[in-house]
Amino acid sequence: MRGRKNIKPEWRLKAFSLIYLLLFIGLILRLIYWQIIRRVDLSEKAKGQYNSSQIMNATRGNILASDGSYWALRTDAWLVYANTNELKAKVSEVSVRLATLLNDDESRLSNLLSKKEAYVPLKQKVDNETKKNIEALGIKGINFDNQEARYYPEASSAAQLLGFVGKDEKGLDIGYFGLEGYYNLPLSGKPGFLGREKDAQGSPILLNPGKSVSAIGGIDLITSIDKRVQILAETKLKDGIEKYGALGGSITIEDPRTGEILAMASYPSYDPGNYSEYGNSFFKNPVISDSFEPGSIMKVLVMASGLDAGVIKPNTECDICSEPLKLDKYFIKTWNNVYHPNITMTDVIVDSDNVGMVFVGQKLGADRLYNYLDSFGIGQLTGVDLQGESAPSIRKKGEWSMVDLATASFGQGIAVTGIQMIRAVSAIANGGYLERPRVVKSVRGEGWEEKIKSEPSKRVVSSAAATEVTQMMVAAADKGEAKWAKIPGFKVAGKTGTAQIPVEGHYDSTNTNHSFIGFAPADKPKFVMLVTLKSPQSSPWAAETAAPLWYSVAKDLFPYLGIEPNI
Repeated sequence: MRGRKNIKPEWRLKAFSLIYLLLFIGLILRLIYWQIIRRVDLSEKAKGQYNSSQIMNATRGNILASDGSYWALRTDAWLVYANTNELKAKVSEVSVRLATLLNDDESRLSNLLSKKEAYVPLKQKVDNETKKNIEALGIKGINFDNQEARYYPEASSAAQLLGFVGKDEKGLDIGYFGLEGYYNLPLSGKPGFLGREKDAQGSPILLNPGKSVSAIGGIDLITSIDKRVQILAETKLKDGIEKYGALGGSITIEDPRTGEILAMASYPSYDPGNYSEYGNSFFKNPVISDSFEPGSIMKVLVMASGLDAGVIKPNTECDICSEPLKLDKYFIKTWNNVYHPNITMTDVIVDSDNVGMVFVGQKLGADRLYNYLDSFGIGQLTGVDLQGESAPSIRKKGEWSMVDLATASFGQGIAVTGIQMIRAVSAIANGGYLERPRVVKSVRGEGWEEKIKSEPSKRVVSSAAATEVTQMMVAAADKGEAKWAKIPGFKVAGKTGTAQIPVEGHYDSTNTNHSFIGFAPADKPKFVMLVTLKSPQSSPWAAETAAPLWYSVAKDLFPYLGIEPNI
Protein backbone atom coordinates (compact mmCIF):
# COMPACT_ATOMS: atom_id res chain seq x y z
CA MET A 1 0.00 0.00 0.00
CA ARG A 2 2.76 2.41 0.89
CA GLY A 3 4.49 1.80 -2.46
CA ARG A 4 1.34 2.68 -4.47
CA LYS A 5 0.96 6.01 -2.61
CA ASN A 6 4.52 7.01 -3.57
CA ILE A 7 3.92 6.41 -7.31
CA LYS A 8 1.00 8.88 -7.61
CA PRO A 9 2.93 12.11 -6.85
CA GLU A 10 5.71 11.06 -9.23
CA TRP A 11 3.21 10.50 -12.06
CA ARG A 12 1.60 13.89 -11.47
CA LEU A 13 4.97 15.60 -11.43
CA LYS A 14 5.92 14.04 -14.76
CA ALA A 15 2.56 14.96 -16.28
CA PHE A 16 2.81 18.59 -15.18
CA SER A 17 6.40 18.76 -16.40
CA LEU A 18 5.34 17.44 -19.81
CA ILE A 19 2.49 19.98 -20.01
CA TYR A 20 4.83 22.83 -19.08
CA LEU A 21 7.36 21.61 -21.64
CA LEU A 22 4.72 21.49 -24.38
CA LEU A 23 3.47 24.97 -23.43
CA PHE A 24 7.02 26.27 -23.51
CA ILE A 25 7.67 24.71 -26.91
CA GLY A 26 4.36 26.15 -28.17
CA LEU A 27 5.33 29.58 -26.87
CA ILE A 28 8.72 29.37 -28.57
CA LEU A 29 7.11 28.29 -31.85
CA ARG A 30 4.59 31.11 -31.58
CA LEU A 31 7.38 33.63 -30.96
CA ILE A 32 9.27 32.25 -33.96
CA TYR A 33 6.09 32.60 -36.06
CA TRP A 34 5.43 36.20 -35.04
CA GLN A 35 9.01 37.43 -34.77
CA ILE A 36 10.52 35.70 -37.79
CA ILE A 37 7.93 34.32 -40.19
CA ARG A 38 5.40 37.18 -39.88
CA ARG A 39 7.92 39.90 -39.02
CA VAL A 40 7.82 41.69 -42.37
CA ASP A 41 4.06 41.41 -42.66
CA LEU A 42 3.46 42.76 -39.14
CA SER A 43 5.97 45.53 -39.68
CA GLU A 44 4.13 46.64 -42.81
CA LYS A 45 0.80 46.40 -41.01
CA ALA A 46 2.13 48.55 -38.17
CA LYS A 47 3.41 51.08 -40.66
CA GLY A 48 0.01 51.07 -42.31
CA GLN A 49 -1.61 52.10 -39.03
CA TYR A 50 0.55 55.19 -38.83
CA ASN A 51 1.37 55.82 -42.49
CA SER A 52 -0.71 56.22 -45.62
CA SER A 53 0.11 56.91 -49.24
CA GLN A 54 -2.05 58.49 -51.91
CA ILE A 55 -1.48 57.91 -55.62
CA MET A 56 -0.85 61.22 -57.37
CA ASN A 57 -2.02 60.94 -60.96
CA ALA A 58 0.13 62.59 -63.59
CA THR A 59 -1.44 65.34 -65.67
CA ARG A 60 -2.61 63.95 -69.02
CA GLY A 61 -1.11 65.46 -72.14
CA ASN A 62 -3.15 67.64 -74.48
CA ILE A 63 -4.04 66.91 -78.12
CA LEU A 64 -3.66 69.83 -80.50
CA ALA A 65 -4.66 70.64 -84.07
CA SER A 66 -2.08 71.63 -86.67
CA ASP A 67 -2.62 75.33 -85.88
CA GLY A 68 -1.98 74.87 -82.14
CA SER A 69 -5.62 75.00 -81.06
CA TYR A 70 -6.94 72.24 -78.83
CA TRP A 71 -8.78 69.07 -79.72
CA ALA A 72 -8.52 67.65 -76.18
CA LEU A 73 -7.09 69.20 -73.04
CA ARG A 74 -6.90 68.78 -69.31
CA THR A 75 -9.04 71.02 -67.14
CA ASP A 76 -9.48 71.49 -63.39
CA ALA A 77 -11.79 69.16 -61.52
CA TRP A 78 -12.22 68.07 -57.91
CA LEU A 79 -12.27 64.87 -55.91
CA VAL A 80 -14.87 65.10 -53.14
CA TYR A 81 -13.84 63.19 -50.02
CA ALA A 82 -14.95 62.94 -46.41
CA ASN A 83 -13.06 62.91 -43.12
CA THR A 84 -15.81 61.05 -41.31
CA ASN A 85 -14.06 61.59 -37.95
CA GLU A 86 -14.95 65.29 -38.32
CA LEU A 87 -18.49 64.72 -39.58
CA LYS A 88 -20.99 66.26 -37.12
CA ALA A 89 -24.19 66.13 -39.15
CA LYS A 90 -26.21 62.94 -39.46
CA VAL A 91 -25.01 60.59 -42.17
CA SER A 92 -28.54 60.23 -43.55
CA GLU A 93 -28.91 64.01 -43.95
CA VAL A 94 -25.49 64.48 -45.53
CA SER A 95 -25.97 61.63 -48.01
CA VAL A 96 -29.34 63.04 -49.15
CA ARG A 97 -27.93 66.53 -49.73
CA LEU A 98 -24.79 65.30 -51.49
CA ALA A 99 -26.67 62.79 -53.66
CA THR A 100 -28.68 65.62 -55.21
CA LEU A 101 -25.65 67.80 -56.02
CA LEU A 102 -23.43 64.92 -57.14
CA ASN A 103 -26.19 63.17 -59.11
CA ASP A 104 -25.26 60.03 -57.22
CA ASP A 105 -26.90 57.18 -55.35
CA GLU A 106 -27.95 58.09 -51.80
CA SER A 107 -27.39 54.60 -50.36
CA ARG A 108 -23.89 54.38 -51.86
CA LEU A 109 -22.92 57.70 -50.27
CA SER A 110 -24.50 56.67 -46.97
CA ASN A 111 -22.39 53.49 -46.86
CA LEU A 112 -19.22 55.46 -47.55
CA LEU A 113 -20.01 58.13 -44.95
CA SER A 114 -20.63 55.45 -42.31
CA LYS A 115 -16.96 54.45 -42.37
CA LYS A 116 -14.76 55.89 -39.60
CA GLU A 117 -11.79 57.04 -41.64
CA ALA A 118 -9.95 60.28 -42.28
CA TYR A 119 -10.02 59.92 -46.07
CA VAL A 120 -13.08 58.47 -47.80
CA PRO A 121 -13.32 59.36 -51.55
CA LEU A 122 -16.91 60.09 -52.55
CA LYS A 123 -16.88 61.37 -56.15
CA GLN A 124 -14.27 61.87 -58.86
CA LYS A 125 -13.94 64.78 -61.29
CA VAL A 126 -16.52 67.19 -59.95
CA ASP A 127 -16.62 70.55 -61.75
CA ASN A 128 -16.10 73.97 -60.16
CA GLU A 129 -19.78 74.83 -60.02
CA THR A 130 -20.68 71.64 -58.15
CA LYS A 131 -17.76 72.22 -55.77
CA LYS A 132 -19.08 75.69 -54.93
CA ASN A 133 -22.58 74.34 -54.34
CA ILE A 134 -21.25 71.70 -51.93
CA GLU A 135 -19.10 74.24 -50.10
CA ALA A 136 -22.20 76.41 -49.68
CA LEU A 137 -23.77 73.61 -47.62
CA GLY A 138 -21.10 74.17 -44.96
CA ILE A 139 -20.81 70.49 -43.99
CA LYS A 140 -17.80 69.98 -41.72
CA GLY A 141 -15.74 66.96 -42.80
CA ILE A 142 -16.51 67.24 -46.52
CA ASN A 143 -13.32 68.25 -48.34
CA PHE A 144 -11.83 68.50 -51.83
CA ASP A 145 -8.64 67.44 -53.59
CA ASN A 146 -7.68 69.04 -56.87
CA GLN A 147 -7.54 66.70 -59.89
CA GLU A 148 -8.14 67.01 -63.61
CA ALA A 149 -10.79 66.10 -66.16
CA ARG A 150 -10.72 65.66 -69.95
CA TYR A 151 -12.31 68.43 -71.98
CA TYR A 152 -13.10 68.33 -75.70
CA PRO A 153 -13.76 71.94 -76.77
CA GLU A 154 -15.13 70.97 -80.20
CA ALA A 155 -17.61 68.46 -78.71
CA SER A 156 -18.35 65.78 -81.33
CA SER A 157 -15.90 67.11 -83.94
CA ALA A 158 -13.19 64.53 -84.75
CA ALA A 159 -14.63 62.27 -82.03
CA GLN A 160 -13.84 58.93 -83.66
CA LEU A 161 -10.38 60.15 -84.52
CA LEU A 162 -9.69 61.36 -80.96
CA GLY A 163 -11.29 58.60 -78.87
CA PHE A 164 -12.05 59.33 -75.22
CA VAL A 165 -10.72 58.90 -71.67
CA GLY A 166 -12.60 56.44 -69.48
CA LYS A 167 -11.75 54.16 -66.55
CA ASP A 168 -9.98 50.81 -66.37
CA GLU A 169 -10.90 47.95 -64.02
CA LYS A 170 -9.04 49.70 -61.17
CA GLY A 171 -10.88 52.96 -61.68
CA LEU A 172 -7.87 54.72 -63.20
CA ASP A 173 -7.98 56.96 -66.27
CA ILE A 174 -7.24 55.23 -69.56
CA GLY A 175 -7.64 56.22 -73.20
CA TYR A 176 -9.90 54.25 -75.49
CA PHE A 177 -9.97 54.30 -79.31
CA GLY A 178 -8.35 56.79 -81.67
CA LEU A 179 -5.46 58.93 -80.47
CA GLU A 180 -6.41 58.66 -76.80
CA GLY A 181 -6.10 54.87 -77.00
CA TYR A 182 -3.09 54.59 -79.31
CA TYR A 183 -0.99 57.11 -77.37
CA ASN A 184 -2.42 56.33 -73.91
CA LEU A 185 0.92 55.64 -72.20
CA PRO A 186 2.81 58.76 -73.35
CA LEU A 187 -0.31 60.89 -72.79
CA SER A 188 -0.77 59.47 -69.28
CA GLY A 189 2.71 60.19 -67.96
CA LYS A 190 3.96 58.47 -64.81
CA PRO A 191 2.02 58.67 -61.53
CA GLY A 192 3.67 59.56 -58.21
CA PHE A 193 2.55 59.14 -54.62
CA LEU A 194 2.12 61.33 -51.55
CA GLY A 195 3.17 59.77 -48.24
CA ARG A 196 1.48 60.85 -45.00
CA GLU A 197 1.92 59.93 -41.32
CA LYS A 198 -1.26 59.53 -39.29
CA ASP A 199 -2.05 59.99 -35.62
CA ALA A 200 -3.95 57.48 -33.48
CA GLN A 201 -7.27 58.73 -34.84
CA GLY A 202 -6.13 58.26 -38.44
CA SER A 203 -5.82 61.99 -39.22
CA PRO A 204 -2.76 63.16 -41.21
CA ILE A 205 0.13 64.77 -39.28
CA LEU A 206 0.77 67.90 -41.32
CA LEU A 207 4.19 68.66 -39.79
CA ASN A 208 5.59 65.32 -40.96
CA PRO A 209 4.44 64.77 -44.56
CA GLY A 210 6.39 61.54 -45.15
CA LYS A 211 8.11 60.30 -48.30
CA SER A 212 6.70 61.40 -51.67
CA VAL A 213 7.53 60.88 -55.35
CA SER A 214 6.44 63.52 -57.85
CA ALA A 215 4.32 62.56 -60.85
CA ILE A 216 5.70 63.07 -64.37
CA GLY A 217 3.20 64.74 -66.68
CA GLY A 218 2.15 63.24 -70.01
CA ILE A 219 3.32 64.59 -73.34
CA ASP A 220 1.28 66.74 -75.73
CA LEU A 221 0.42 65.53 -79.23
CA ILE A 222 0.51 68.01 -82.12
CA THR A 223 -1.50 66.52 -84.96
CA SER A 224 -1.64 67.14 -88.69
CA ILE A 225 -5.43 67.55 -88.45
CA ASP A 226 -6.38 70.99 -89.74
CA LYS A 227 -9.34 72.15 -87.69
CA ARG A 228 -10.88 74.20 -90.50
CA VAL A 229 -10.58 71.32 -92.97
CA GLN A 230 -11.93 68.83 -90.42
CA ILE A 231 -15.00 70.93 -89.64
CA LEU A 232 -15.54 71.61 -93.36
CA ALA A 233 -15.47 67.87 -94.09
CA GLU A 234 -17.84 67.08 -91.22
CA THR A 235 -20.32 69.76 -92.21
CA LYS A 236 -20.36 68.71 -95.87
CA LEU A 237 -20.59 65.03 -94.95
CA LYS A 238 -23.59 65.51 -92.69
CA ASP A 239 -25.34 67.57 -95.39
CA GLY A 240 -24.52 64.96 -98.03
CA ILE A 241 -25.80 62.05 -95.95
CA GLU A 242 -29.08 63.86 -95.40
CA LYS A 243 -29.34 64.93 -99.05
CA TYR A 244 -28.65 61.49 -100.51
CA GLY A 245 -30.44 59.44 -97.83
CA ALA A 246 -27.35 57.47 -96.78
CA LEU A 247 -27.02 55.44 -93.59
CA GLY A 248 -23.59 56.88 -92.90
CA GLY A 249 -20.36 57.89 -94.54
CA SER A 250 -16.85 59.26 -94.25
CA ILE A 251 -14.50 61.82 -95.76
CA THR A 252 -10.74 61.37 -95.43
CA ILE A 253 -8.21 63.90 -96.68
CA GLU A 254 -4.48 63.13 -96.82
CA ASP A 255 -1.32 64.87 -97.99
CA PRO A 256 0.09 62.29 -100.46
CA ARG A 257 3.59 63.69 -100.15
CA THR A 258 3.92 62.86 -96.44
CA GLY A 259 1.04 60.57 -95.50
CA GLU A 260 -0.20 63.17 -93.02
CA ILE A 261 -3.96 63.09 -92.44
CA LEU A 262 -5.51 66.56 -92.81
CA ALA A 263 -9.05 65.49 -91.91
CA MET A 264 -10.93 62.31 -91.07
CA ALA A 265 -14.68 62.81 -90.74
CA SER A 266 -17.30 60.14 -90.16
CA TYR A 267 -21.00 60.15 -89.41
CA PRO A 268 -22.86 59.32 -87.24
CA SER A 269 -20.57 60.55 -84.46
CA TYR A 270 -20.67 61.08 -80.68
CA ASP A 271 -19.47 63.46 -77.95
CA PRO A 272 -16.29 62.06 -76.30
CA GLY A 273 -16.90 64.25 -73.25
CA ASN A 274 -20.15 62.35 -72.64
CA TYR A 275 -19.23 58.98 -74.11
CA SER A 276 -21.25 57.02 -71.55
CA GLU A 277 -24.45 58.25 -73.22
CA TYR A 278 -23.65 56.37 -76.46
CA GLY A 279 -23.53 52.74 -77.53
CA ASN A 280 -20.25 51.00 -78.37
CA SER A 281 -20.96 51.11 -82.11
CA PHE A 282 -20.41 54.88 -82.13
CA PHE A 283 -16.82 54.62 -80.88
CA LYS A 284 -15.35 52.72 -83.84
CA ASN A 285 -13.78 54.82 -86.56
CA PRO A 286 -15.23 53.43 -89.82
CA VAL A 287 -12.34 54.80 -91.89
CA ILE A 288 -9.91 52.42 -90.18
CA SER A 289 -12.17 49.62 -88.94
CA ASP A 290 -15.04 49.09 -91.42
CA SER A 291 -14.39 47.04 -94.55
CA PHE A 292 -16.24 47.37 -97.84
CA GLU A 293 -15.95 46.20 -101.42
CA PRO A 294 -14.45 49.22 -103.21
CA GLY A 295 -15.93 48.72 -106.65
CA SER A 296 -14.53 50.86 -109.44
CA ILE A 297 -12.08 52.92 -107.35
CA MET A 298 -10.03 49.70 -107.20
CA LYS A 299 -9.64 49.88 -110.99
CA VAL A 300 -6.94 52.56 -110.78
CA LEU A 301 -4.73 50.24 -108.69
CA VAL A 302 -5.20 47.31 -111.09
CA MET A 303 -4.54 49.54 -114.10
CA ALA A 304 -1.39 50.95 -112.45
CA SER A 305 -0.22 47.38 -111.85
CA GLY A 306 -0.75 46.42 -115.50
CA LEU A 307 1.11 49.51 -116.72
CA ASP A 308 3.99 48.96 -114.29
CA ALA A 309 4.27 45.29 -115.30
CA GLY A 310 4.35 46.29 -118.97
CA VAL A 311 1.47 44.03 -119.99
CA ILE A 312 -0.58 47.01 -121.26
CA LYS A 313 -0.16 50.62 -122.34
CA PRO A 314 -2.68 53.48 -122.23
CA ASN A 315 -3.55 52.91 -125.89
CA THR A 316 -3.69 49.11 -125.69
CA GLU A 317 -7.01 47.92 -127.11
CA CYS A 318 -9.24 45.38 -125.42
CA ASP A 319 -10.06 42.46 -127.72
CA ILE A 320 -12.71 40.90 -125.43
CA CYS A 321 -14.83 43.99 -124.81
CA SER A 322 -17.44 43.65 -127.54
CA GLU A 323 -19.92 41.70 -125.41
CA PRO A 324 -20.51 40.22 -121.94
CA LEU A 325 -17.64 37.94 -120.92
CA LYS A 326 -18.55 34.36 -119.94
CA LEU A 327 -16.43 32.84 -117.18
CA ASP A 328 -17.45 29.41 -115.97
CA LYS A 329 -21.19 29.81 -115.29
CA TYR A 330 -21.00 33.59 -114.79
CA PHE A 331 -21.25 36.55 -117.17
CA ILE A 332 -19.19 39.70 -116.59
CA LYS A 333 -21.12 42.74 -117.82
CA THR A 334 -20.52 46.47 -118.00
CA TRP A 335 -22.36 48.65 -115.47
CA ASN A 336 -24.67 50.09 -118.17
CA ASN A 337 -24.71 47.02 -120.45
CA VAL A 338 -23.06 49.04 -123.24
CA TYR A 339 -20.02 47.44 -124.92
CA HIS A 340 -17.12 49.01 -126.79
CA PRO A 341 -15.13 46.77 -129.14
CA ASN A 342 -11.39 47.53 -129.08
CA ILE A 343 -11.75 50.12 -126.31
CA THR A 344 -8.40 51.58 -125.15
CA MET A 345 -7.16 51.27 -121.58
CA THR A 346 -7.64 55.00 -121.02
CA ASP A 347 -11.27 54.70 -122.06
CA VAL A 348 -11.68 51.61 -119.86
CA ILE A 349 -11.07 53.95 -116.90
CA VAL A 350 -13.16 56.77 -118.39
CA ASP A 351 -16.13 54.47 -119.06
CA SER A 352 -15.45 52.32 -115.97
CA ASP A 353 -15.64 49.23 -118.16
CA ASN A 354 -15.71 46.01 -116.09
CA VAL A 355 -14.91 43.73 -119.04
CA GLY A 356 -11.94 45.93 -119.93
CA MET A 357 -10.63 45.56 -116.37
CA VAL A 358 -10.94 41.77 -116.59
CA PHE A 359 -8.77 42.05 -119.72
CA VAL A 360 -6.09 43.81 -117.62
CA GLY A 361 -6.43 41.28 -114.81
CA GLN A 362 -6.00 38.35 -117.20
CA LYS A 363 -2.92 39.98 -118.72
CA LEU A 364 -1.41 40.24 -115.23
CA GLY A 365 -2.48 36.83 -113.97
CA ALA A 366 -3.66 36.04 -110.47
CA ASP A 367 -0.27 35.74 -108.78
CA ARG A 368 1.12 38.94 -110.22
CA LEU A 369 -2.05 40.90 -109.41
CA TYR A 370 -1.92 39.53 -105.87
CA ASN A 371 1.69 40.71 -105.54
CA TYR A 372 0.81 44.23 -106.70
CA LEU A 373 -2.20 44.52 -104.41
CA ASP A 374 -0.01 43.31 -101.56
CA SER A 375 2.57 45.98 -102.44
CA PHE A 376 -0.18 48.62 -102.36
CA GLY A 377 -0.98 47.47 -98.80
CA ILE A 378 -4.29 45.76 -99.54
CA GLY A 379 -4.93 43.10 -96.90
CA GLN A 380 -2.49 44.69 -94.44
CA LEU A 381 -2.67 47.13 -91.56
CA THR A 382 -1.48 50.55 -92.67
CA GLY A 383 0.05 51.29 -89.26
CA VAL A 384 -1.86 54.55 -88.88
CA ASP A 385 -1.42 55.87 -85.34
CA LEU A 386 -5.02 55.34 -84.25
CA GLN A 387 -6.31 52.58 -81.99
CA GLY A 388 -8.85 50.26 -83.57
CA GLU A 389 -7.47 49.65 -87.06
CA SER A 390 -8.42 46.38 -88.72
CA ALA A 391 -7.42 44.88 -92.05
CA PRO A 392 -9.75 42.58 -94.00
CA SER A 393 -7.89 39.61 -95.40
CA ILE A 394 -7.73 38.83 -99.09
CA ARG A 395 -7.74 35.39 -100.67
CA LYS A 396 -4.36 33.70 -100.33
CA LYS A 397 -1.96 33.62 -103.20
CA GLY A 398 -2.43 30.49 -105.26
CA GLU A 399 -6.09 30.11 -104.28
CA TRP A 400 -7.59 32.52 -106.83
CA SER A 401 -9.97 31.10 -109.40
CA MET A 402 -10.43 32.78 -112.78
CA VAL A 403 -13.66 34.29 -111.41
CA ASP A 404 -11.83 35.65 -108.35
CA LEU A 405 -9.25 37.25 -110.64
CA ALA A 406 -11.97 38.75 -112.82
CA THR A 407 -14.09 40.26 -110.04
CA ALA A 408 -11.07 41.58 -108.11
CA SER A 409 -10.01 43.42 -111.27
CA PHE A 410 -13.04 45.70 -110.98
CA GLY A 411 -13.22 45.84 -107.17
CA GLN A 412 -15.77 43.18 -106.24
CA GLY A 413 -15.14 40.08 -104.15
CA ILE A 414 -12.32 41.87 -102.35
CA ALA A 415 -12.55 44.09 -99.27
CA VAL A 416 -10.63 47.16 -98.13
CA THR A 417 -10.82 49.86 -95.48
CA GLY A 418 -10.95 53.54 -96.28
CA ILE A 419 -7.48 54.15 -94.86
CA GLN A 420 -6.03 51.36 -97.03
CA MET A 421 -7.64 52.82 -100.13
CA ILE A 422 -6.52 56.41 -99.63
CA ARG A 423 -3.01 55.23 -98.82
CA ALA A 424 -2.83 53.18 -102.02
CA VAL A 425 -4.15 55.96 -104.27
CA SER A 426 -1.77 58.41 -102.58
CA ALA A 427 1.02 56.24 -104.00
CA ILE A 428 -0.29 57.03 -107.48
CA ALA A 429 -0.61 60.72 -106.65
CA ASN A 430 2.96 61.06 -105.35
CA GLY A 431 4.68 59.23 -108.20
CA GLY A 432 4.63 55.63 -106.98
CA TYR A 433 5.62 55.65 -103.29
CA LEU A 434 3.65 54.02 -100.46
CA GLU A 435 3.67 56.18 -97.33
CA ARG A 436 2.49 55.23 -93.86
CA PRO A 437 -0.52 57.40 -92.97
CA ARG A 438 -0.11 59.31 -89.71
CA VAL A 439 -1.99 61.77 -87.56
CA VAL A 440 0.61 62.99 -85.04
CA LYS A 441 3.43 65.04 -86.53
CA SER A 442 5.25 66.06 -83.32
CA VAL A 443 5.22 65.59 -79.55
CA ARG A 444 6.24 67.98 -76.79
CA GLY A 445 6.88 68.08 -73.08
CA GLU A 446 7.96 70.76 -70.67
CA GLY A 447 10.57 72.81 -72.52
CA TRP A 448 11.03 70.49 -75.51
CA GLU A 449 9.39 69.43 -78.77
CA GLU A 450 10.31 66.60 -81.13
CA LYS A 451 9.10 65.99 -84.66
CA ILE A 452 7.96 62.45 -85.49
CA LYS A 453 10.30 60.96 -88.06
CA SER A 454 8.70 59.60 -91.20
CA GLU A 455 9.26 55.96 -92.06
CA PRO A 456 11.11 55.25 -95.31
CA SER A 457 8.65 55.13 -98.20
CA LYS A 458 8.39 52.10 -100.47
CA ARG A 459 8.13 52.27 -104.24
CA VAL A 460 5.21 50.19 -105.51
CA VAL A 461 4.96 51.30 -109.15
CA SER A 462 7.21 53.31 -111.42
CA SER A 463 6.87 57.05 -111.80
CA ALA A 464 5.87 56.50 -115.43
CA ALA A 465 3.06 54.10 -114.49
CA ALA A 466 1.80 56.50 -111.80
CA THR A 467 1.80 59.38 -114.29
CA GLU A 468 -0.07 57.37 -116.92
CA VAL A 469 -2.79 56.32 -114.45
CA THR A 470 -3.06 59.91 -113.25
CA GLN A 471 -3.71 61.03 -116.84
CA MET A 472 -6.39 58.33 -117.16
CA MET A 473 -8.03 59.59 -113.95
CA VAL A 474 -7.94 63.17 -115.28
CA ALA A 475 -9.71 61.94 -118.42
CA ALA A 476 -12.26 60.13 -116.24
CA ALA A 477 -12.94 63.31 -114.23
CA ASP A 478 -13.28 65.34 -117.44
CA LYS A 479 -15.28 62.89 -119.56
CA GLY A 480 -16.69 60.20 -117.27
CA GLU A 481 -20.12 59.87 -115.66
CA ALA A 482 -19.30 62.46 -112.97
CA LYS A 483 -18.10 65.12 -115.42
CA TRP A 484 -21.17 67.25 -114.65
CA ALA A 485 -19.94 67.78 -111.06
CA LYS A 486 -16.43 68.92 -112.03
CA ILE A 487 -15.29 72.44 -111.09
CA PRO A 488 -14.20 74.30 -114.25
CA GLY A 489 -10.58 75.39 -114.43
CA PHE A 490 -9.13 72.84 -111.99
CA LYS A 491 -7.20 69.75 -113.05
CA VAL A 492 -8.53 66.88 -110.95
CA ALA A 493 -7.67 63.18 -111.16
CA GLY A 494 -10.66 61.19 -109.93
CA LYS A 495 -12.61 57.95 -110.07
CA THR A 496 -16.08 56.95 -108.94
CA GLY A 497 -16.89 53.66 -107.24
CA THR A 498 -20.26 51.93 -107.00
CA ALA A 499 -20.21 48.53 -105.33
CA GLN A 500 -22.87 45.98 -104.55
CA ILE A 501 -23.18 45.02 -100.88
CA PRO A 502 -22.58 41.35 -99.99
CA VAL A 503 -25.30 39.92 -97.74
CA GLU A 504 -25.19 36.29 -96.54
CA GLY A 505 -23.44 34.83 -99.56
CA HIS A 506 -25.06 36.96 -102.26
CA TYR A 507 -25.25 40.60 -103.31
CA ASP A 508 -28.07 42.91 -102.26
CA SER A 509 -29.87 43.91 -105.44
CA THR A 510 -31.41 47.03 -103.91
CA ASN A 511 -28.49 48.73 -102.14
CA THR A 512 -25.00 49.86 -103.10
CA ASN A 513 -22.09 51.62 -101.43
CA HIS A 514 -20.76 54.72 -103.19
CA SER A 515 -17.32 56.30 -103.24
CA PHE A 516 -15.22 58.86 -105.05
CA ILE A 517 -11.47 59.18 -104.74
CA GLY A 518 -9.41 61.91 -106.33
CA PHE A 519 -6.48 64.29 -105.96
CA ALA A 520 -5.59 67.81 -107.00
CA PRO A 521 -3.83 69.49 -108.63
CA ALA A 522 -3.37 66.37 -110.72
CA ASP A 523 0.23 67.16 -111.69
CA LYS A 524 1.43 68.22 -108.20
CA PRO A 525 -1.19 67.05 -105.70
CA LYS A 526 -1.62 68.80 -102.36
CA PHE A 527 -4.36 66.47 -101.21
CA VAL A 528 -6.03 63.14 -101.87
CA MET A 529 -9.64 62.82 -100.74
CA LEU A 530 -11.84 59.75 -100.36
CA VAL A 531 -15.60 60.12 -99.92
CA THR A 532 -17.70 57.08 -98.99
CA LEU A 533 -21.48 56.83 -98.57
CA LYS A 534 -23.25 53.82 -97.11
CA SER A 535 -26.41 52.76 -98.97
CA PRO A 536 -27.54 56.15 -100.33
CA GLN A 537 -31.15 56.04 -101.52
CA SER A 538 -31.36 59.02 -103.88
CA SER A 539 -29.49 57.29 -106.72
CA PRO A 540 -27.87 53.91 -107.43
CA TRP A 541 -24.76 55.59 -108.89
CA ALA A 542 -21.78 57.22 -107.13
CA ALA A 543 -21.53 59.76 -109.97
CA GLU A 544 -24.72 61.32 -108.59
CA THR A 545 -23.87 61.16 -104.85
CA ALA A 546 -20.25 60.68 -103.73
CA ALA A 547 -18.79 62.59 -106.70
CA PRO A 548 -20.73 65.86 -106.20
CA LEU A 549 -20.04 65.63 -102.46
CA TRP A 550 -16.31 65.32 -103.20
CA TYR A 551 -16.39 68.40 -105.42
CA SER A 552 -18.42 70.30 -102.85
CA VAL A 553 -15.58 69.86 -100.34
CA ALA A 554 -12.87 70.46 -102.96
CA LYS A 555 -14.46 73.77 -103.97
CA ASP A 556 -13.64 75.17 -100.52
CA LEU A 557 -10.32 73.33 -100.23
CA PHE A 558 -8.85 74.81 -103.40
CA PRO A 559 -8.58 78.42 -102.18
CA TYR A 560 -7.72 77.36 -98.61
CA LEU A 561 -4.76 75.23 -99.77
CA GLY A 562 -3.69 77.81 -102.33
CA ILE A 563 -4.62 75.74 -105.39
CA GLU A 564 -5.06 78.03 -108.38
CA PRO A 565 -7.14 77.28 -111.50
CA ASN A 566 -5.17 75.93 -114.46
CA ILE A 567 -6.89 78.28 -116.88
